[in-house]
Amino acid sequence: MAAPATRNTAGAGDTRARYRRILRFAARNLIHIWWYDLFLPRIGLARFSERGRTKRLTAFARRFHDLAVELGGLMIKVGQFMSSRLDVLPPEITKELEGLQDEVPAVPFDAIAALAERELGMPLDRVFESIDPVPVAAASLGQAHRARLAQADREDTGLETVIVKVQRPGIDAIVDVDLAALRRVGGWLKRVRVVADRVDMPALVEEFSVTCLEEIDYLHEARSCARFADDFAHDPRVANPEVVWERTTRRVLTLEDVTAIKITDAAALRAAGIDPAHVAPVFASVMFDQLFTNGFFHADPHPGNIFVTPRVPDPAEAMDATTAHPWKLTFIDFGMMGEVPDSTRSGLRKLLIAAASRNGKGLVDAMRDVGVLLPSSDTSELERAMTQLFARFGGMGFAELREVDQREFRDFAIQFGDVIRSLPFQLPEHFLLIIRAMSLTSGVCSALDPDFNLWDSIEPYATQLLRDESGNVIQDVLKEAVSIAGVAVRLPKRLDTVITRIEEGDFAVKTPDLDRRIARLERVTRRLIGAVLFSALLVAGAVLLPTVLPLGIVLMSVSVLPLLYTLVGGRRR
Repeated sequence: MAAPATRNTAGAGDTRARYRRILRFAARNLIHIWWYDLFLPRIGLARFSERGRTKRLTAFARRFHDLAVELGGLMIKVGQFMSSRLDVLPPEITKELEGLQDEVPAVPFDAIAALAERELGMPLDRVFESIDPVPVAAASLGQAHRARLAQADREDTGLETVIVKVQRPGIDAIVDVDLAALRRVGGWLKRVRVVADRVDMPALVEEFSVTCLEEIDYLHEARSCARFADDFAHDPRVANPEVVWERTTRRVLTLEDVTAIKITDAAALRAAGIDPAHVAPVFASVMFDQLFTNGFFHADPHPGNIFVTPRVPDPAEAMDATTAHPWKLTFIDFGMMGEVPDSTRSGLRKLLIAAASRNGKGLVDAMRDVGVLLPSSDTSELERAMTQLFARFGGMGFAELREVDQREFRDFAIQFGDVIRSLPFQLPEHFLLIIRAMSLTSGVCSALDPDFNLWDSIEPYATQLLRDESGNVIQDVLKEAVSIAGVAVRLPKRLDTVITRIEEGDFAVKTPDLDRRIARLERVTRRLIGAVLFSALLVAGAVLLPTVLPLGIVLMSVSVLPLLYTLVGGRRR
């Protein structure tokens, strides 16, 4: 497959070299994984393979980290995406990549200015009264500069200082070639059964590509910013920058400069008379409003994207719990946003019913409905694990769970962690973004207040969710009752059929798991016999070779046949 055509002819050789380099890196590491994790276990060296597994995975993650930092582009995004896939990748990889930062050397300002002028259709000195050539921030997809609007725009918008976000020149071509390489690698992995049984790699790549293509479309980010503003239009706790639409295109985004105190800058907060411990619960409350009420949420709320802005209270404003503090939370960077779709809410209702009834199988079925488990997965062990979970923790409220020894949680997690990892288990994209948002929220709140307990903020929203969904839950329970009643009505006839088949000797019991184990044992036995024959013929030939040359050569040559059978024979069909 040739490197894909790119949108820009300039730098086509560089993009082809980039494409080949990504594929070479992937091929080398896939061969490495095949040798140690697939081939060696097949010839009886599983213990040897397992002994160095942690070291190999960590080394792979470090090599990818170095490649991502060197190439930039989507490779840094790939590393960040991989670090969040706790459902698919082993912890040795996710932990090594979790610190990968989207920071790269800045593009020279002349190149940024030229691109911005082409996009805006006029020289920058006509658009802005001044613009700082030193970027405020530089990332793999774009960089931001502080500027002052021209007089006419200041009068029209009421704004003076703005942040101009400009894509890196040539990033479209880089994104194209990176996605093409990733799709090729996903196609390779689709043919590896051990991977295909666990995760749909092509779908995972497409899921990633959608997020990245949205992130480089600044018009999409501008619309997300406007939607976020609408959601919190009447909430004095929250602010966001205003979009200067007349100076915004797909590759250039101009926003109000809302720079203030970084949310985790405790010293600056205290200097402004703001207690960091008071900021934590408000921030958590705002994030849960986004997740559970609005269904549209900021999926990248790291400390660099949230400011605490001191505000002058309006004397006419009622001083309630949301306006009692003289500051507000200002969100920026709306390139990564998430939604909670209706289908997910329906699946969550099923999860709620299963949890309320302590139904492990129902919970697993609901996980399959929302796309967490692939339809083909064998979940009997997971159902048993969930039943144990309900038996130990199912009747506890949030306050009781806080009192449970953390070591018990850890021991329980270790107990059936292997069960979870053995399943074709993956999270849909919106689930990943929810988990990312929750994780970052917890981290920011803990930085603000080491004693902060996230459960205190979750409890009111969980209570409200139960209240809002109570009508739907009752309806679903009634439907379940009708279904059970139907089964009860049909049960006598079905029992009579079973008894008749037993009496006629036409009753068979199928045990797929046992059949698979027996078939696997037979294959292992046949391959073991092949390995013994190979060894015997090879040794006999080597012994006879010095004295009876022809016979020795024949025996050593024939030994290849049982060797081939041992390596490739007896595979599952």
